[in-house]
Amino acid sequence: MAVMKKSYLFGGEKRWRNLAPIYFLLPGVLFYFIIALGPSIATSIYSLTDASGLRGADVNWIGFDNYDEFLFQGLASRDNIDATLRTLRFCAIVTLVQFSIGLILALLVNQKLRGRTFFRTLFFMPVILGVVIQGLMWKLFLQPRGGPMATIFGWFGAQSEFLGGQPDEAFMWVIVVQIWANVGITMVIFLAGMQTISSDLYEAAKIDGASGWQLFRDVTWPQLTPAVNTNFLLNIIGSLQAWQLFLVLTGYKAGTQVLGYLVFAEGFGQTGEAPSFRQGFAAAASMVLFFLVLVIGFFANRFVTWRERKFL
Repeated sequence: MAVMKKSYLFGGEKRWRNLAPIYFLLPGVLFYFIIALGPSIATSIYSLTDASGLRGADVNWIGFDNYDEFLFQGLASRDNIDATLRTLRFCAIVTLVQFSIGLILALLVNQKLRGRTFFRTLFFMPVILGVVIQGLMWKLFLQPRGGPMATIFGWFGAQSEFLGGQPDEAFMWVIVVQIWANVGITMVIFLAGMQTISSDLYEAAKIDGASGWQLFRDVTWPQLTPAVNTNFLLNIIGSLQAWQLFLVLTGYKAGTQVLGYLVFAEGFGQTGEAPSFRQGFAAAASMVLFFLVLVIGFFANRFVTWRERKFL
């Protein structure tokens, strides 16, 4: 009786078949090097120069002088450190509030209520708008004289300068817009996770007499672990890298800059009345931001890995 040999797509006597997966991967790897890794390496090299980005300008190798200026030299370094700390504060507030509101909205629109499709669309709609559109809408809405928010404040006898007021006030309004603009995607990820939870688990818990809070604590929350981890990491990394809304809403306003906007402002001459193009210095600032994201992302990833081992 003849024995049939199993045939495999890859492998066998011919060596080229063993290497075929590598050949298939090469175009993607090459594309990654050109589009992603290449600019990253170039940025690290530029951070060691005095490059201005202007055509015909000399580029000199200055070593770690940009990093020294960013961290240690004079009042400017203090502003840079303040921007870094402000970035961390922005990240902490946005992550906590956006995560919480997104979870609450997902719980609400996951109920079998009339109009839930409308509300799902309504809450997600800001996500599809561009950052510039989001910023301009809120800039008009927050006009201190004659704007809708000023009118609402006036009904209660209150007054505010909103984005044009004190730095802390303007900074908090940018946080509000950031959360409004992105909470929809957090909600959708949570909602997708909830819809994968088997109804049998809820029915079994109800038979055992579980209350609404116990259903959430013992069934929904553990089963949402993949969605929780995804949202946690996305919120942290997204808020650390945020800068476009600051550009549109406040501009280069003292006391409101975050590290991402500082990189843009230094590199493209947006730092004040006498702007200079300092793309080498901006590259150094972006490397600081990179290491900040790397360190925080590393510990955040360790945390979500521990959660997965605990609940799954």
